[in-house]
Amino acid sequence: MTIHTRMDDADRRNRLDDMAQGVLSTAMDRPDGPLKVSGRAPYAHEVQPEGMLHGVFVRAPRIGRVVSLDDAAARAMDGVETVVTDDRLLRNPAQGTANEAPVQGPREVFYVGQPIALVVARTFETARAAALSVGVEIADAERAPVAPQDYDSPDKKQSSQGDLDAAMRDAAVTVDRMYTTPAHSSAPMEPHAAIAEWDGDRLTLRGSLQMLKFNRNELADSLGIDPKNLRILSPYVGGGFGSKLGVAPEAVAAAIAAQETGRPVGVALSRQQVFEATMRRSETRQRVRLAADAEGRLTGIGHDAWVSNLPDESYSEPVTQATPFTYRGENRVIGHHVARVSRTCAGSVRAPGEAVGITVFEIAMDELAHAAGIDPVELRRRNIPDRDPTKDIPFSSNMLAQALDAGAAAFGWDDSRPAPGSRREGEWMIGQGMASAVRVNNLAEAKARVTLNPDGTALVETDMTDIGTGSYAILTQIAAEMLGLPPERVEVRLGDTDLPPGSGSGGSVGASSSGSAVFLACQGVRERLAEAMGVAETDLTLKDGQAIADNRSTPLGDVIDGPVEALGHIEPGKTSKAVRQATWGAYFAEVAVNSVTGETRVRRMHGTFAAGRILNAKTARSQCLGGMTFGIGMALTEELMHDARDGHVVNRDLAEYHIPVNADVPQITVELLMEERDPWTNPMQAKGIGELGICGAAAAIVNAIHQATGVRVRDLPATLDKVMAGLED
Repeated sequence: MTIHTRMDDADRRNRLDDMAQGVLSTAMDRPDGPLKVSGRAPYAHEVQPEGMLHGVFVRAPRIGRVVSLDDAAARAMDGVETVVTDDRLLRNPAQGTANEAPVQGPREVFYVGQPIALVVARTFETARAAALSVGVEIADAERAPVAPQDYDSPDKKQSSQGDLDAAMRDAAVTVDRMYTTPAHSSAPMEPHAAIAEWDGDRLTLRGSLQMLKFNRNELADSLGIDPKNLRILSPYVGGGFGSKLGVAPEAVAAAIAAQETGRPVGVALSRQQVFEATMRRSETRQRVRLAADAEGRLTGIGHDAWVSNLPDESYSEPVTQATPFTYRGENRVIGHHVARVSRTCAGSVRAPGEAVGITVFEIAMDELAHAAGIDPVELRRRNIPDRDPTKDIPFSSNMLAQALDAGAAAFGWDDSRPAPGSRREGEWMIGQGMASAVRVNNLAEAKARVTLNPDGTALVETDMTDIGTGSYAILTQIAAEMLGLPPERVEVRLGDTDLPPGSGSGGSVGASSSGSAVFLACQGVRERLAEAMGVAETDLTLKDGQAIADNRSTPLGDVIDGPVEALGHIEPGKTSKAVRQATWGAYFAEVAVNSVTGETRVRRMHGTFAAGRILNAKTARSQCLGGMTFGIGMALTEELMHDARDGHVVNRDLAEYHIPVNADVPQITVELLMEERDPWTNPMQAKGIGELGICGAAAAIVNAIHQATGVRVRDLPATLDKVMAGLED
């Protein structure tokens, strides 16, 4: 039995509100939590088959064309099995949802650190030593520059309406500023790893991957095999943040080496290799132009973004993704420009687009508020549009005003706005700042199978992944709620391409998409139960393993005489274009800036968020906490640095790439607007929340620095040298 829904119309049934188990939306603990904290959850490189060999990459020391590889010393080492130089080796990972092989071939080097060969040995130590012994001769070849120079301008990513130049000329208040953000690394806790094992012509690969239904096709295409002969296992993924969306060099290399040696081969990247050979977020230059009348109402918006990527990559950071619809303004120009560079591949990093685009735009909005003499919260409230200004379509739901008001009240926002630099505590200058949060909301095709057994247990199966976001918990809660079972009676199996293809984890689509597939499968099971009870499904109540209808309460085992199975299938449809879907929020931060050293300390931070039906209050809060912590890093410390001479990554480990640590992060408070129901999104009325928490968080901190000091940092991160330079001016 298959229950298939295409979202062509709003679903206003609110079916989950009619359920009786009372487990959904609660702060339920993660079922997988005990396994993870005790070290029993098997990650990609931890299930090592007997006789497994170890592979270590030989990486390019500079850009150009590989003339020769001197691997004689490596092959002579005791324990070395082979050196793989196959033309199928990947230049860089596949982009998210690519569904096909990325650029292949180890002979053309486009960035320093690119994998060009794999040494395979009986121990990791031997493989590493042998890889370091390989001599590489590289000849100069014409390549893209290592720093952005020329930009192209794809017409499909530009739009304009009205006359922005006239709006800027006639405005009472204007802002016209250039801002920059650096490249960022996802830096997931679990390094990228893969173990490949062949059984005849069938390959099984354990990998750290986020989107298995796409990864399967990408890996098969890279190897030149039928996807039916490939199984990927990723039951637990130790963080991804976009860097594991597409199949990466280690997976392809492990598969080739295992085929060549006839033995299982594992390849795990070192921390330095993770920084060098996986996805980075592109650096950006952004010009923001704002025109407003005397009341602070926007009449014009300009947002131009300059980003970079390798040659032959179609992806580019969608910086201006939310600019068209966040605020009013009848005159606007949005531009997108891409430079081709010889650096590591640019791709999706948590909240691609809005993470840097909203951050910059919200700093510009703060500049407008100060120029107009209007409270920053009030300025934003005055500019919330009734409809999407560029497409003239309604919002499915716009909760920005509620988030601003609730957040300001919870934080204790001071709308009197004392003059910048006027509040001090000894040598510390104190300031507050805020910013809006917004992120596009999407739905992806997904399938899931649910089986209800006569003993009152249920099994949920989908190839959906859990990258630390709580997929096991959320899917357990949806099934438990729909089937009227205690959560401990529900088993969830994930991360296996032999299971129905879910959405994968990425773009904040996982919970709503794969969750909706589980919801629909459970609806199919409920219909079978209702039929057996002789009632309509809407008249059936399931609670604590009992089926209740017409004053009858019957154990589930007495209703069915065998397992009841249903497949749920959700697809996006007309609602994705009929209305503007987004998630909303607001950030508030208080900082202390040392007047002697320029050091910034975040003293407190609050976020209020609206993301439709909240499926698990604890995991949703955790996602927002993580996003806001990301924002602290973006604002103050994180910067992936490339050497201007050859483009290599300078700070390629966690000692030099400075992410926030405990001392940098204050007690963060999170408020979830639980009451939102958006019927245009999916049958559950849930929205993505995993990326919303970062979209603009850094701006609240940078704006607070300005309020504390009068220094406006437009070149992120706001390190102490930049703050001190402003204080000295």
